[in-house]
Amino acid sequence: MSNENIYTARQQHILLIVCLVGLATLILVGLGSYTTAFLGSGILYVVFRPWFQKLVNERGWNKQFVSAFLLTFAFVVIILPFTALTFMLVDRIRQYAQDTSQIMAVLHRVEVLIGYTFTSEQNVRTIVQQTMSWLSQRIPSLASGLLHFTVVIGLMLFALYFMFIEEAAFLRGLHRYLPFRPGTLREMGESLKNNVNANVIGSALISIVQAILTGGALWFFDVSDADFWGVVAFFMAFIPVLGTPLVWGPAAIIKIAQGETSQGVGLLLVGFIFIMNIDNLLRIVLAKRIGDIHPLITLAGVVLGVEIFGILGLVLGPLLLSYFIVLTKVFERENRSRRESGI
Repeated sequence: MSNENIYTARQQHILLIVCLVGLATLILVGLGSYTTAFLGSGILYVVFRPWFQKLVNERGWNKQFVSAFLLTFAFVVIILPFTALTFMLVDRIRQYAQDTSQIMAVLHRVEVLIGYTFTSEQNVRTIVQQTMSWLSQRIPSLASGLLHFTVVIGLMLFALYFMFIEEAAFLRGLHRYLPFRPGTLREMGESLKNNVNANVIGSALISIVQAILTGGALWFFDVSDADFWGVVAFFMAFIPVLGTPLVWGPAAIIKIAQGETSQGVGLLLVGFIFIMNIDNLLRIVLAKRIGDIHPLITLAGVVLGVEIFGILGLVLGPLLLSYFIVLTKVFERENRSRRESGI
């Protein structure tokens, strides 16, 4: 009986690749909803790496201490506030889904104002409940996913810690296993840094300012639940162009429909003249300082990201789409260079 392998060297190579791809697919499927933890750790790594390098390499601070400090800072300053806003939004969405009387009251006032009945109460309740159900599925809730949420945050911080502690080995692994040339890797690194700065730091700063301005304007013009709608404005501000007008626009229309014309018109004027101009100015200034991403990429990325990752897709979606475009350009350039060199 022969002990010779039945496969040729080429077949063995192909089967090895198939096995690797199959195992990688199983691992990704198994991780499933925890993928956002590793994506989040990568984003935080890019954001905090300049701090880490300055404190460790330039000032000689202890690597473990700096890593622990950055993890604590990320948890207290970024993760906890974002989580608190998310849970506040979830709770209020559930209240509106269970009790549509406030929405019906506003719609009845609008119908009286225009003198036309455009929908029935049952249809409105069905639409509202379906909309709220969709939003609830895209936003993680504390009641339905405490264990999942804890595991995701734990995995993200754990991965981030070892990215810093084992940074040299981590970067060597990327250079070794990613199928790109050194020049291409450097370009991709710069592109990733630019995308993270624009989509994470830039968008977060704009959203905070827009939430404060929108919440303040709603409070000044005596709109009920101004704090809640300010939180909604924070998340809406991640969407370019549409953004906060989706919050203060309907609020102004409702004010006018309720007979409070001066307040409604005032809110519209503040929104168009002040809030939108501040938004445009911030985007121009931040684009020059920390990176410029086309609004269409951001808008399409938000739609894509929310569908895949839920509310975290507001950040992850534009990043993925931007990086897909970068990889497409890299592929095009390398193919062109191969044709020119005759390979």
